[in-house]
Amino acid sequence: MKTTIVWFKTDLRVHDNSVLHAAINSGGHVVPVYCIDDAHFGTTPYGFNKTGAFRARFLLEALADLDASLRRLGSGLVVVRGKPAAEIANIAREYGATSAVTAEEVAPEELATLNEIREKLAKQGCSLSVIANSSLYDTSDLPFAVNAVPDIFTAYRQKTEAQAKVQPVVGVPGHINSPQLPDMFLPTLADLGLSEPTSDARAAINFQGGETAALARLQHYLWGTKSVLTYKETRNGLVGADYSTKFSAWLSMGCLSARYVYSELKKFEQEYGANDSTYWVVFELMWRDYFRLMMMKYGNRFFLKGGIRGKGAAGTKQNKALLQRWIDGQTGQEFVDANMRELKATGFMSNRGRQNVASYLCHDLKLDWRYGAAYFEQQLTDYDVCSNWCNWAYVAGVGNDPRPNRYFNIQKQSEQYDGDRRYRDLWRIATLVPG
Repeated sequence: MKTTIVWFKTDLRVHDNSVLHAAINSGGHVVPVYCIDDAHFGTTPYGFNKTGAFRARFLLEALADLDASLRRLGSGLVVVRGKPAAEIANIAREYGATSAVTAEEVAPEELATLNEIREKLAKQGCSLSVIANSSLYDTSDLPFAVNAVPDIFTAYRQKTEAQAKVQPVVGVPGHINSPQLPDMFLPTLADLGLSEPTSDARAAINFQGGETAALARLQHYLWGTKSVLTYKETRNGLVGADYSTKFSAWLSMGCLSARYVYSELKKFEQEYGANDSTYWVVFELMWRDYFRLMMMKYGNRFFLKGGIRGKGAAGTKQNKALLQRWIDGQTGQEFVDANMRELKATGFMSNRGRQNVASYLCHDLKLDWRYGAAYFEQQLTDYDVCSNWCNWAYVAGVGNDPRPNRYFNIQKQSEQYDGDRRYRDLWRIATLVPG
Protein backbone atom coordinates (compact mmCIF):
# COMPACT_ATOMS: atom_id res chain seq x y z
CA MET A 1 0.00 0.00 0.00
CA LYS A 2 1.20 3.52 -0.82
CA THR A 3 2.61 5.36 2.20
CA THR A 4 2.93 9.11 2.66
CA ILE A 5 5.00 10.80 5.34
CA VAL A 6 3.52 13.89 7.04
CA TRP A 7 6.49 15.90 8.30
CA PHE A 8 5.14 18.11 11.09
CA LYS A 9 7.10 21.23 12.03
CA THR A 10 5.35 24.41 13.15
CA ASP A 11 1.87 23.08 12.37
CA LEU A 12 1.27 20.93 15.44
CA ARG A 13 -2.50 20.51 15.13
CA VAL A 14 -5.20 18.43 13.49
CA HIS A 15 -7.66 21.31 12.88
CA ASP A 16 -7.23 23.33 9.67
CA ASN A 17 -4.17 21.38 8.67
CA SER A 18 -3.88 21.36 4.88
CA VAL A 19 -0.70 19.28 5.00
CA LEU A 20 -2.40 16.49 6.92
CA HIS A 21 -5.40 16.54 4.60
CA ALA A 22 -3.18 16.38 1.52
CA ALA A 23 -1.53 13.24 2.87
CA ILE A 24 -4.87 11.62 3.69
CA ASN A 25 -6.29 12.50 0.28
CA SER A 26 -3.33 10.93 -1.50
CA GLY A 27 -4.65 7.51 -0.46
CA GLY A 28 -2.87 4.72 1.34
CA HIS A 29 -1.11 4.86 4.68
CA VAL A 30 -0.13 8.07 6.45
CA VAL A 31 2.84 8.23 8.81
CA PRO A 32 3.03 11.48 10.85
CA VAL A 33 6.59 12.38 11.88
CA TYR A 34 8.26 15.12 13.91
CA CYS A 35 12.04 15.48 14.06
CA ILE A 36 13.61 17.17 17.06
CA ASP A 37 16.45 18.90 15.27
CA ASP A 38 19.65 18.79 17.32
CA ALA A 39 20.73 22.02 15.63
CA HIS A 40 17.84 23.77 17.38
CA PHE A 41 19.40 22.96 20.74
CA GLY A 42 22.83 24.34 20.13
CA THR A 43 24.29 27.79 20.71
CA THR A 44 23.85 30.68 18.28
CA PRO A 45 26.77 32.87 17.11
CA TYR A 46 25.56 35.45 19.64
CA GLY A 47 26.19 33.14 22.58
CA PHE A 48 22.60 32.22 23.43
CA ASN A 49 20.73 28.95 23.28
CA LYS A 50 18.84 28.67 20.03
CA THR A 51 15.92 27.22 21.97
CA GLY A 52 15.46 28.03 25.64
CA ALA A 53 13.72 26.03 28.33
CA PHE A 54 10.35 27.77 28.11
CA ARG A 55 9.90 27.09 24.40
CA ALA A 56 11.37 23.59 24.64
CA ARG A 57 8.90 22.65 27.38
CA PHE A 58 6.06 24.12 25.32
CA LEU A 59 7.21 22.07 22.31
CA LEU A 60 7.32 18.80 24.24
CA GLU A 61 3.83 19.45 25.62
CA ALA A 62 2.58 20.25 22.11
CA LEU A 63 4.04 17.03 20.70
CA ALA A 64 2.40 14.94 23.43
CA ASP A 65 -0.93 16.63 22.75
CA LEU A 66 -0.63 16.11 18.99
CA ASP A 67 0.17 12.44 19.46
CA ALA A 68 -2.96 12.03 21.61
CA SER A 69 -5.09 13.74 18.95
CA LEU A 70 -3.64 11.65 16.15
CA ARG A 71 -4.17 8.39 18.06
CA ARG A 72 -7.83 9.24 18.54
CA LEU A 73 -7.98 9.39 14.74
CA GLY A 74 -6.32 6.01 14.28
CA SER A 75 -2.75 7.22 13.85
CA GLY A 76 -0.02 8.62 16.09
CA LEU A 77 3.14 10.68 15.99
CA VAL A 78 6.59 9.21 15.34
CA VAL A 79 9.14 11.44 17.07
CA VAL A 80 12.78 11.16 16.06
CA ARG A 81 15.79 13.19 17.05
CA GLY A 82 18.90 14.15 15.13
CA LYS A 83 19.55 15.75 11.76
CA PRO A 84 16.23 16.05 9.90
CA ALA A 85 17.58 15.05 6.49
CA ALA A 86 18.88 11.76 7.85
CA GLU A 87 16.03 11.04 10.24
CA ILE A 88 13.14 11.78 7.85
CA ALA A 89 14.85 9.72 5.15
CA ASN A 90 15.24 6.83 7.61
CA ILE A 91 11.54 6.93 8.47
CA ALA A 92 10.59 7.03 4.80
CA ARG A 93 12.81 4.01 4.17
CA GLU A 94 11.47 2.11 7.19
CA TYR A 95 7.85 2.53 6.14
CA GLY A 96 8.43 2.30 2.39
CA ALA A 97 7.11 5.81 1.75
CA THR A 98 7.12 7.05 -1.82
CA SER A 99 5.83 10.54 -1.00
CA ALA A 100 6.06 13.08 1.80
CA VAL A 101 4.27 16.34 2.46
CA THR A 102 5.15 19.25 4.73
CA ALA A 103 4.46 22.93 5.35
CA GLU A 104 6.20 25.61 3.32
CA GLU A 105 9.16 27.46 4.81
CA VAL A 106 10.23 31.06 4.31
CA ALA A 107 13.35 31.68 6.44
CA PRO A 108 16.86 30.78 5.21
CA GLU A 109 17.82 28.08 7.73
CA GLU A 110 14.47 26.35 7.45
CA LEU A 111 14.56 26.53 3.65
CA ALA A 112 18.04 25.00 3.61
CA THR A 113 16.84 22.10 5.78
CA LEU A 114 13.79 21.62 3.57
CA ASN A 115 15.88 21.50 0.40
CA GLU A 116 18.36 19.08 1.97
CA ILE A 117 15.55 16.72 2.90
CA ARG A 118 13.98 16.99 -0.54
CA GLU A 119 17.26 15.94 -2.15
CA LYS A 120 17.80 13.12 0.33
CA LEU A 121 14.30 11.73 -0.18
CA ALA A 122 14.53 12.02 -3.95
CA LYS A 123 17.59 9.75 -3.97
CA GLN A 124 15.50 6.96 -2.47
CA GLY A 125 12.48 7.51 -4.71
CA CYS A 126 10.35 9.57 -2.34
CA SER A 127 8.93 12.91 -3.50
CA LEU A 128 8.36 15.86 -1.15
CA SER A 129 5.44 18.26 -1.62
CA VAL A 130 5.20 21.61 0.17
CA ILE A 131 1.91 23.24 1.13
CA ALA A 132 1.14 26.65 2.66
CA ASN A 133 -0.11 25.98 6.17
CA SER A 134 0.84 28.86 8.46
CA SER A 135 -0.52 32.19 7.26
CA LEU A 136 -3.88 33.91 7.21
CA TYR A 137 -3.85 34.58 3.47
CA ASP A 138 -2.50 32.09 0.97
CA THR A 139 0.34 33.65 -0.99
CA SER A 140 -1.35 32.63 -4.24
CA ASP A 141 -4.41 34.73 -3.31
CA LEU A 142 -2.49 37.98 -2.78
CA PRO A 143 -2.81 40.80 -5.35
CA PHE A 144 0.95 40.89 -5.94
CA ALA A 145 3.89 38.55 -6.34
CA VAL A 146 6.13 38.08 -3.30
CA ASN A 147 8.96 40.14 -4.82
CA ALA A 148 6.48 42.98 -5.36
CA VAL A 149 4.96 43.05 -1.87
CA PRO A 150 5.11 46.71 -0.71
CA ASP A 151 7.83 47.51 1.81
CA ILE A 152 5.32 49.54 3.84
CA PHE A 153 2.73 47.56 5.76
CA THR A 154 -0.18 49.97 5.21
CA ALA A 155 0.10 49.68 1.43
CA TYR A 156 0.17 45.90 1.72
CA ARG A 157 -2.78 45.78 4.12
CA GLN A 158 -5.06 48.08 2.16
CA LYS A 159 -4.59 46.31 -1.16
CA THR A 160 -4.83 42.85 0.41
CA GLU A 161 -8.00 43.67 2.32
CA ALA A 162 -9.58 45.06 -0.84
CA GLN A 163 -8.61 42.28 -3.24
CA ALA A 164 -7.86 39.04 -1.37
CA LYS A 165 -9.99 36.58 0.58
CA VAL A 166 -9.13 34.33 3.47
CA GLN A 167 -9.67 30.73 2.45
CA PRO A 168 -12.09 28.63 4.53
CA VAL A 169 -10.64 26.31 7.14
CA VAL A 170 -10.42 22.58 6.60
CA GLY A 171 -11.97 20.43 9.29
CA VAL A 172 -10.50 17.80 11.57
CA PRO A 173 -10.16 14.50 9.69
CA GLY A 174 -12.58 11.77 10.64
CA HIS A 175 -9.95 9.04 10.45
CA ILE A 176 -6.31 8.61 9.45
CA ASN A 177 -5.28 5.35 7.85
CA SER A 178 -1.88 4.55 9.37
CA PRO A 179 0.16 1.41 9.81
CA GLN A 180 0.83 0.20 13.35
CA LEU A 181 2.91 2.95 14.91
CA PRO A 182 5.04 2.62 18.04
CA ASP A 183 4.27 4.52 21.20
CA MET A 184 5.72 8.00 21.05
CA PHE A 185 8.89 8.60 23.02
CA LEU A 186 9.84 12.14 24.00
CA PRO A 187 13.16 13.31 25.41
CA THR A 188 13.21 15.25 28.65
CA LEU A 189 14.44 18.82 28.95
CA ALA A 190 17.56 17.40 30.57
CA ASP A 191 18.08 15.19 27.50
CA LEU A 192 18.04 18.40 25.44
CA GLY A 193 20.62 20.02 27.70
CA LEU A 194 18.12 22.30 29.44
CA SER A 195 16.88 22.73 32.99
CA GLU A 196 13.22 22.81 33.97
CA PRO A 197 12.21 26.50 33.98
CA THR A 198 11.04 27.92 37.26
CA SER A 199 7.48 29.12 37.73
CA ASP A 200 6.66 32.62 38.90
CA ALA A 201 3.32 33.55 40.46
CA ARG A 202 3.46 36.92 38.70
CA ALA A 203 3.29 35.39 35.22
CA ALA A 204 0.61 36.98 33.04
CA ILE A 205 -0.31 33.56 31.67
CA ASN A 206 1.02 30.03 32.01
CA PHE A 207 1.40 28.70 28.49
CA GLN A 208 0.54 25.03 28.08
CA GLY A 209 1.78 23.60 24.81
CA GLY A 210 -0.62 21.91 22.43
CA GLU A 211 -3.72 22.28 20.31
CA THR A 212 -6.05 21.44 23.21
CA ALA A 213 -4.80 24.37 25.28
CA ALA A 214 -4.78 26.62 22.19
CA LEU A 215 -8.43 25.98 21.40
CA ALA A 216 -9.32 26.44 25.06
CA ARG A 217 -7.59 29.84 25.08
CA LEU A 218 -9.44 30.89 21.93
CA GLN A 219 -12.74 29.77 23.44
CA HIS A 220 -11.98 31.64 26.66
CA TYR A 221 -10.94 34.90 25.00
CA LEU A 222 -13.78 35.04 22.51
CA TRP A 223 -16.77 33.20 23.87
CA GLY A 224 -15.93 33.02 27.58
CA THR A 225 -14.82 36.47 28.70
CA LYS A 226 -15.61 38.20 25.38
CA SER A 227 -12.41 40.14 25.99
CA VAL A 228 -12.02 40.47 22.24
CA LEU A 229 -14.67 43.22 22.29
CA THR A 230 -12.21 45.54 24.04
CA TYR A 231 -8.94 44.24 22.58
CA LYS A 232 -7.95 47.48 20.86
CA GLU A 233 -8.35 49.45 24.09
CA THR A 234 -6.57 46.94 26.35
CA ARG A 235 -3.89 45.46 24.04
CA ASN A 236 -1.18 47.74 25.44
CA GLY A 237 -1.74 46.40 28.94
CA LEU A 238 0.99 44.91 31.06
CA VAL A 239 -0.60 42.94 33.89
CA GLY A 240 -2.99 40.01 33.69
CA ALA A 241 -4.09 37.30 31.28
CA ASP A 242 -6.78 38.98 29.20
CA TYR A 243 -5.50 42.43 28.21
CA SER A 244 -4.37 40.77 24.95
CA THR A 245 -5.18 37.56 23.12
CA LYS A 246 -2.02 35.67 24.19
CA PHE A 247 -2.49 33.51 21.07
CA SER A 248 1.10 34.06 19.92
CA ALA A 249 2.80 30.98 21.40
CA TRP A 250 0.20 28.63 19.94
CA LEU A 251 0.31 30.41 16.58
CA SER A 252 4.11 30.25 16.45
CA MET A 253 4.16 26.49 17.06
CA GLY A 254 1.14 25.95 14.81
CA CYS A 255 -1.04 24.58 17.61
CA LEU A 256 -3.54 27.20 16.47
CA SER A 257 -4.34 28.14 12.89
CA ALA A 258 -4.54 31.82 11.93
CA ARG A 259 -7.38 30.99 9.54
CA TYR A 260 -9.25 29.25 12.34
CA VAL A 261 -8.88 32.32 14.57
CA TYR A 262 -10.29 34.38 11.70
CA SER A 263 -13.20 32.02 11.15
CA GLU A 264 -14.10 32.03 14.84
CA LEU A 265 -13.88 35.83 14.90
CA LYS A 266 -16.36 36.00 12.03
CA LYS A 267 -18.76 33.71 13.92
CA PHE A 268 -18.33 35.86 17.00
CA GLU A 269 -19.04 39.04 15.03
CA GLN A 270 -22.22 37.53 13.63
CA GLU A 271 -23.49 36.94 17.16
CA TYR A 272 -22.13 39.93 19.05
CA GLY A 273 -21.30 42.44 16.32
CA ALA A 274 -18.06 43.65 14.80
CA ASN A 275 -16.11 46.60 16.17
CA ASP A 276 -12.63 48.11 16.01
CA SER A 277 -11.36 45.54 18.50
CA THR A 278 -12.48 42.45 16.60
CA TYR A 279 -10.99 43.97 13.46
CA TRP A 280 -7.74 44.71 15.26
CA VAL A 281 -7.12 41.04 15.96
CA VAL A 282 -7.24 40.45 12.19
CA PHE A 283 -5.01 43.49 11.72
CA GLU A 284 -2.39 41.85 13.96
CA LEU A 285 -2.68 38.56 12.07
CA MET A 286 -2.00 40.53 8.90
CA TRP A 287 1.19 41.91 10.45
CA ARG A 288 2.22 38.31 11.13
CA ASP A 289 1.60 37.42 7.47
CA TYR A 290 3.43 40.54 6.35
CA PHE A 291 6.63 39.66 8.16
CA ARG A 292 6.51 36.17 6.66
CA LEU A 293 6.27 37.78 3.23
CA MET A 294 9.13 40.15 4.01
CA MET A 295 11.26 37.17 5.01
CA MET A 296 10.35 35.48 1.73
CA LYS A 297 11.26 38.65 -0.16
CA TYR A 298 14.52 39.56 1.58
CA GLY A 299 15.70 36.33 3.21
CA ASN A 300 19.10 36.47 4.86
CA ARG A 301 19.26 40.27 4.75
CA PHE A 302 17.10 40.35 7.88
CA PHE A 303 19.95 38.76 9.82
CA LEU A 304 22.59 41.29 8.76
CA LYS A 305 23.46 44.30 10.87
CA GLY A 306 22.30 46.65 8.10
CA GLY A 307 19.05 44.72 7.58
CA ILE A 308 17.08 45.09 4.39
CA ARG A 309 18.17 48.72 4.07
CA GLY A 310 21.85 47.90 4.06
CA LYS A 311 22.70 50.89 6.23
CA GLY A 312 24.02 51.55 9.70
CA ALA A 313 21.71 50.42 12.46
CA ALA A 314 20.83 52.52 15.51
CA GLY A 315 23.15 50.46 17.69
CA THR A 316 26.36 48.78 16.64
CA LYS A 317 28.39 48.28 19.83
CA GLN A 318 29.27 45.00 21.44
CA ASN A 319 29.45 45.41 25.21
CA LYS A 320 28.91 42.20 27.16
CA ALA A 321 28.50 43.93 30.51
CA LEU A 322 25.84 46.34 29.22
CA LEU A 323 24.05 43.53 27.42
CA GLN A 324 24.00 41.38 30.56
CA ARG A 325 22.55 44.22 32.64
CA TRP A 326 19.80 44.57 30.03
CA ILE A 327 19.14 40.82 30.15
CA ASP A 328 19.04 40.74 33.94
CA GLY A 329 16.83 43.81 34.29
CA GLN A 330 19.59 45.79 35.98
CA THR A 331 19.91 48.85 33.73
CA GLY A 332 18.45 51.28 36.26
CA GLN A 333 15.59 52.17 33.89
CA GLU A 334 12.66 50.79 35.87
CA PHE A 335 10.25 50.16 33.01
CA VAL A 336 12.86 48.36 30.92
CA ASP A 337 14.05 46.37 33.91
CA ALA A 338 10.54 45.26 34.86
CA ASN A 339 9.90 43.95 31.36
CA MET A 340 13.24 42.16 31.15
CA ARG A 341 12.68 40.50 34.51
CA GLU A 342 9.28 39.27 33.36
CA LEU A 343 10.82 37.82 30.21
CA LYS A 344 13.62 36.09 32.11
CA ALA A 345 11.24 34.64 34.71
CA THR A 346 8.33 33.62 32.47
CA GLY A 347 9.32 33.46 28.79
CA PHE A 348 6.77 36.16 27.97
CA MET A 349 6.64 39.92 27.55
CA SER A 350 3.85 42.18 26.32
CA ASN A 351 4.01 43.79 22.90
CA ARG A 352 4.35 47.22 24.50
CA GLY A 353 7.23 45.94 26.59
CA ARG A 354 8.99 44.39 23.61
CA GLN A 355 8.99 47.64 21.69
CA ASN A 356 10.36 49.56 24.65
CA VAL A 357 13.16 47.19 25.63
CA ALA A 358 14.21 46.83 21.99
CA SER A 359 14.28 50.58 21.50
CA TYR A 360 16.27 50.99 24.70
CA LEU A 361 18.89 48.45 23.62
CA CYS A 362 19.23 49.98 20.15
CA HIS A 363 18.88 53.70 20.78
CA ASP A 364 19.92 54.25 24.39
CA LEU A 365 22.50 51.53 24.99
CA LYS A 366 23.43 51.61 21.28
CA LEU A 367 24.14 47.89 21.24
CA ASP A 368 24.04 45.65 18.17
CA TRP A 369 20.33 44.89 17.75
CA ARG A 370 21.03 41.32 16.66
CA TYR A 371 22.11 40.38 20.20
CA GLY A 372 18.71 41.49 21.46
CA ALA A 373 16.96 39.51 18.75
CA ALA A 374 19.07 36.44 19.56
CA TYR A 375 18.28 36.69 23.27
CA PHE A 376 14.57 36.88 22.43
CA GLU A 377 15.04 33.81 20.22
CA GLN A 378 16.33 31.93 23.25
CA GLN A 379 13.93 33.25 25.82
CA LEU A 380 10.50 33.70 24.23
CA THR A 381 7.97 30.90 24.42
CA ASP A 382 6.25 32.47 21.40
CA TYR A 383 9.40 32.95 19.31
CA ASP A 384 8.69 33.08 15.59
CA VAL A 385 11.65 33.61 13.29
CA CYS A 386 9.90 36.08 10.98
CA SER A 387 8.08 38.14 13.59
CA ASN A 388 11.09 38.29 15.89
CA TRP A 389 13.83 39.27 13.46
CA CYS A 390 11.65 41.54 11.33
CA ASN A 391 10.35 43.38 14.39
CA TRP A 392 13.85 43.87 15.77
CA ALA A 393 15.08 45.17 12.41
CA TYR A 394 12.08 47.51 12.37
CA VAL A 395 12.96 49.00 15.76
CA ALA A 396 16.65 49.20 14.88
CA GLY A 397 15.82 51.30 11.82
CA VAL A 398 17.01 48.75 9.26
CA GLY A 399 13.68 47.07 8.52
CA ASN A 400 10.24 48.09 7.29
CA ASP A 401 9.60 51.13 9.45
CA PRO A 402 8.75 54.05 7.12
CA ARG A 403 9.67 56.54 9.85
CA PRO A 404 13.41 57.19 10.18
CA ASN A 405 14.95 57.18 13.64
CA ARG A 406 11.89 55.94 15.52
CA TYR A 407 12.62 56.27 19.22
CA PHE A 408 10.63 55.31 22.31
CA ASN A 409 10.87 57.79 25.18
CA ILE A 410 10.95 55.19 27.95
CA GLN A 411 9.97 57.57 30.75
CA LYS A 412 7.00 58.88 28.77
CA GLN A 413 5.99 55.34 27.83
CA SER A 414 6.11 54.16 31.43
CA GLU A 415 3.97 57.08 32.57
CA GLN A 416 1.46 56.49 29.76
CA TYR A 417 1.12 52.72 30.12
CA ASP A 418 2.08 52.19 33.77
CA GLY A 419 1.05 55.46 35.38
CA ASP A 420 -0.02 53.74 38.59
CA ARG A 421 3.28 51.82 38.74
CA ARG A 422 1.38 48.57 39.09
CA TYR A 423 3.58 46.78 36.57
CA ARG A 424 6.90 48.23 37.72
CA ASP A 425 6.07 47.46 41.33
CA LEU A 426 5.08 43.90 40.42
CA TRP A 427 8.46 43.26 38.78
CA ARG A 428 10.62 45.53 40.91
CA ILE A 429 12.67 42.59 42.12
CA ALA A 430 13.95 39.62 40.16
CA THR A 431 12.18 36.98 42.25
CA LEU A 432 9.46 36.98 44.84
CA VAL A 433 10.46 36.22 48.42
CA PRO A 434 8.62 33.04 49.57
CA GLY A 435 5.79 33.76 51.98
